[in-house]
Amino acid sequence: MMSCTNPGYTSFFLISLLVYLANAGNFNQDVDITWGNGRGNIANNGQLLTLSMDKSSGSGFQSKNQYLYGRFDVQLKLVQGNSAGTVTTFYLSSQGTTHDEIDFEFLGNLSGDPYTLHTNVYAQGKGDREMQFKLWFDPTKDFHTYSVVWNPSRVILYADGTPLREFKNKESIGVPFLKSQQMRVYGSLWDAEDWATRGGQVKTDWSQAPFTASYRNFNADGCTSSDVNTCSKANSTWMYEQLDSTAQQRMQWAQKNYMIYNYCTDVRRFPQGLPPECNSN
Repeated sequence: MMSCTNPGYTSFFLISLLVYLANAGNFNQDVDITWGNGRGNIANNGQLLTLSMDKSSGSGFQSKNQYLYGRFDVQLKLVQGNSAGTVTTFYLSSQGTTHDEIDFEFLGNLSGDPYTLHTNVYAQGKGDREMQFKLWFDPTKDFHTYSVVWNPSRVILYADGTPLREFKNKESIGVPFLKSQQMRVYGSLWDAEDWATRGGQVKTDWSQAPFTASYRNFNADGCTSSDVNTCSKANSTWMYEQLDSTAQQRMQWAQKNYMIYNYCTDVRRFPQGLPPECNSN
């Protein structure tokens, strides 16, 4: 097994990640708290955002800007203790029935049991591309960095600089890609006790409320033009980002040791054949 602290893992992503975090944005300037009736709060002069949930409501925020391609980072500390039934999110999405979406969803669990990280990619309204992970760290004890890189060639999801999955542009074989719809960045904490923990078998313990998740070091470096041609020519590092051989090995390590579900291997779910992008990687 490759060590999770492999000193040889010095990809361009990790170097640029430090640069981005050193220039973190300000929540007061970058986002709006859009729901929760006071359960979402910005503190520390815009450097910290907390979302809370009780039996009446959860809470959430969205970016002021919309983006077409870019790089998006946030540090997140999840609900501690018995978080069963809760879902904490960081995602990008457009609107409408043919929307695009890139998801990090953290499914809570009983005290002592690890979170499940649920990821998905929607392109032109088509999702069903779930990959799930048990992380190699405790995401409730400290802040950890979750990142999305989205350019015309690929979508890459990272945890602490380790690539978890890559969704490549496979339009050449008829697979829709995220290339024309602007997306906002969202975060939320909400109750999903009907399905989030062990398929809904474990319900939310409301005696533990309020539940709180914390966000910091939010960065959204993307193209804010509504013109597709303009954004397709953006001259930023994320526009050309891809996984080098070391990063590919790192992703294989994460998937081999920590992935618990992969839609690309679920032959029962797709009896007529796996999605075409699964067979072309």
